[in-house]
Amino acid sequence: MKEKIHPKYDFVEVTCACGNKFVTRSTAKNLKLDICAACHPFFTGKQKLLDTEGMVEKFNKRFASTSGKTVTRKPKTEVKAKSKLAKKAVLKKAVSAKKAPKAVAPAKKTAKAEKAAK
Repeated sequence: MKEKIHPKYDFVEVTCACGNKFVTRSTAKNLKLDICAACHPFFTGKQKLLDTEGMVEKFNKRFASTSGKTVTRKPKTEVKAKSKLAKKAVLKKAVSAKKAPKAVAPAKKTAKAEKAAK
């Protein structure tokens, strides 16, 4: 390894927002985390819900009227598929109209061609 080009790699105390502290090694001087293994729902098995701007209440209010019933709605993909099929049909008609054989006028025979035909 070349000397004097690598950052200093020391022990650092890591602090989480939940208050958990542990020591690791890093090139940074101090580390502050929002979430760690001690408070992450995957590791703890507990759901930690952060409600920003009342979004949870807004969701519950919107779907409280259904009271557990499933609301049947057409998926957007079906609606889009129908419109795509309609567009394809219109395009096929336009393409087939362009590909239709045009009436070709008979070629005029020149005097040389008439002599060669006789």
